[in-house]
Amino acid sequence: MREEILTLAKSRFPTLLSEIPDAPKHLFVRGTLPSPDDYKYLCVVGSRAVSPYGRRACMSLVGGLAHQPVCIVSGLALGTDAEAHKAALDTGLPTVAVLPSGVDDTTIYPSSNRPLAARILKAGGAIVSEYESGEKAAKWTFPARNRIMAGLSHATLIIEASEKSGTLITMRLALDYNRDVLAVPHPIGTDGGAGCNRLIRTGATLVRTSDDILEALGLKNPDDPREPSQRELPLDITEHERSVLTILTGPLTRDELFELSGLSAQHANIALSSLSIRGLIVERLGKIERI
Repeated sequence: MREEILTLAKSRFPTLLSEIPDAPKHLFVRGTLPSPDDYKYLCVVGSRAVSPYGRRACMSLVGGLAHQPVCIVSGLALGTDAEAHKAALDTGLPTVAVLPSGVDDTTIYPSSNRPLAARILKAGGAIVSEYESGEKAAKWTFPARNRIMAGLSHATLIIEASEKSGTLITMRLALDYNRDVLAVPHPIGTDGGAGCNRLIRTGATLVRTSDDILEALGLKNPDDPREPSQRELPLDITEHERSVLTILTGPLTRDELFELSGLSAQHANIALSSLSIRGLIVERLGKIERI
């Protein structure tokens, strides 16, 4: 990664970020920040110890935003943050990583996600920070980083959070900045999703499908009959075929599809063959998508 590091003064910030009361004095940027005039910025955060349910939800919801003017913002952390960036890249959406460290190669945090940072830059996205090159992540830089993520974004989506999750810091900041907070519901009794369920109970927007996100971002009219809230599934399909079609909100590789569907390779391949014969899916460049 050799992209030039640019320094943005506050006067050149995206408007939403410049308006928050505790805006940084400057930003160091590698890559390209998508124009806020052309894209809605969506902050996606959640647990570092992301569960299979959280991973599926993230991939499905972000994947369902394909071909929409949405930019995914997250923090490059392990777990949900990384999954959000990967889902955006796989879907063809621009993505911005906000770091708790400098953006130079030697201090990108976490170091294990440097290849992901390189992938973000190669795809035309950006990695940003208020910290100078060589400055390492510290305990206090993480909540400071979170205010930039929330400040940049039109809305914040909480994929997964326990009752005491650090993710809720970003949620509180988003509320302080008068931004929408969206949350994914979790099964009763799952500790990792208790924070999301509490958020929904206290007024966060419940997100079941990608359409709920588009509506919150003002990109979908809920009263327009031409825009169904959920893509209908054929009635004459098996449960395995239904599972495959449900998760195909965006292009997926076979391995990703096997993992997300929970089906064995044998059952998934049978379902894929049947759906392909019926013209309901197609495989292009190694990825499977609905028609």
